Amino acid sequence: MPPLKALSAFEAASRHGSFSRAAEELGVTPSAISHHIQNLEDFLGVRVFSRHAGRAVLTNAGRLYAGEIERAFGTIMGATRLVAPQSQRDHLFIASGPSFAAKWLQPRIGNFIGQHPEIGIRLSTIADLRDLETIRFDLAIAYGRPPVVNDRQIEPLLAERLRPLCSPRLIEQLDLREPGDLARATLIHSSNALTWTDYLRKVTGASIKARHELWFDRSTMAIDAAVEGLGVVLESEILAAEELDKGTLVVPFRQPEFEVETVSYYLVRSAEAKGRSHVSAFEAWLRAKISAANLQTTSVA
Repeated sequence: MPPLKALSAFEAASRHGSFSRAAEELGVTPSAISHHIQNLEDFLGVRVFSRHAGRAVLTNAGRLYAGEIERAFGTIMGATRLVAPQSQRDHLFIASGPSFAAKWLQPRIGNFIGQHPEIGIRLSTIADLRDLETIRFDLAIAYGRPPVVNDRQIEPLLAERLRPLCSPRLIEQLDLREPGDLARATLIHSSNALTWTDYLRKVTGASIKARHELWFDRSTMAIDAAVEGLGVVLESEILAAEELDKGTLVVPFRQPEFEVETVSYYLVRSAEAKGRSHVSAFEAWLRAKISAANLQTTSVA
């Protein structure tokens, strides 16, 4: 059995993506977190974080381990709440896809905490909709197809408008004026609700042979690659809002017929969430933030 303090430090650091934020949560110093991680790596015999330029990033082994440890901690918390529900009555467990959590939810969560300082937030990410069957959560923001989760209440939450996005200089370099010009570009693929093939068939009725292609399993990485001028990404204003506001990403084809709208985000409530005031408060806050961002909300028909 690995040292439990080391496991706790690793779980918090992997969830936050930061040693300093993990230290704040656990009430210790960042050097203590680093020491615990080192002890864990010594025990495992593998590196779970790669350290460079003052940053700590999960290794492949670390990502695999983090997913399993998150599930294990969820099981422990679920068991605790089962026999002693009052022990976590002031905590709210939120699950979300990693890109939505990083690009949209995390920058805004401080506003909710400011309004409800009495509510502790535990935000975790889900890489696959099937994770909802194994982790502890009160509310989940699921991305993709409607999840099938036993005994959970599910409804559409948010529609996204997908369109090609790229850096301003790439438009000039490639003279991008219409979708057919994408044949001169590198197409950047990410894990979203629409593939480039499906998009091009919808807006042009044909496929396009791109010059090059890049594939990423996270929208955050795909957006960063587009900002760096590596190609054109098919993304939504939800995840790329900051880059669009800054002008580091722009829309090469502004005509309405070149955007595709699809319901991609679903709100999932756990069976235990019914009647909890904390859950109602967060859901009301979430819908207000979505409305304030002028995004397309959805509801059950």
